[in-house]
Amino acid sequence: MADVTKTSDQSLNSILNKLGINSNEEAKNKKKDSLGQADFLKLMTTQLQNQDPFSPMDNGDFIAQMAQFSTVTGITEINNNLSNIGSKLEPNRVATAAQFLGHSVLVPGKRVSPDDNGEIHGVVDLPASSTDVGLTFTNSSGEVVKTIELGAQNKGLIGFSWTDIPDSIKKLNEKLSIQAFAGNKNASDGVSTAVYNKVIAASAPKESEDVILELKDFGEVSASKAIKLKSKD
Repeated sequence: MADVTKTSDQSLNSILNKLGINSNEEAKNKKKDSLGQADFLKLMTTQLQNQDPFSPMDNGDFIAQMAQFSTVTGITEINNNLSNIGSKLEPNRVATAAQFLGHSVLVPGKRVSPDDNGEIHGVVDLPASSTDVGLTFTNSSGEVVKTIELGAQNKGLIGFSWTDIPDSIKKLNEKLSIQAFAGNKNASDGVSTAVYNKVIAASAPKESEDVILELKDFGEVSASKAIKLKSKD
């Protein structure tokens, strides 16, 4: 009986070697947490040897087992490949984060302060065409310090700039509130603003798939929220 088992093992090893599967003693002695190809084939061979000769297993069952094992193996290989890709892309995320430094990004917001050039730039997001579009700037005391009339505009992003900001406002270095309107001088539903804000720091944390930007007036925001990147002034 021992000779039969030995012969069976030798035949199995021969098959495994032809398939390019390592089955040497060193591999067998390694601690395993999962079944490999050699283990699967050995189990299948044992299954064939011990099946009832009067009621053998259908060929379709063997094919289904092999297909299932191949699927599991393929999924494992895909997961390993994705992990390797992720580790290789990590340096690129850090490089991407560094490229934001010193630039200004257009992000949704209603509070802003003058940039390094003493100016404010942004856009009004207009959901529908209007004959009277504009925006107001209000200081921390609730006083309107500036109104910009943009006139009739079609729906979409409408750019605006405030370049002649008084020195008295610049020196205060306070954040101003922006309120857009369409059709009247009061706030209009659905009309929002986005402003350019300087990136003072950027990072690519491992727990996040996105680059995190620290903006002058908004703190930390996800880079995915940035509508547009502006070159350095």
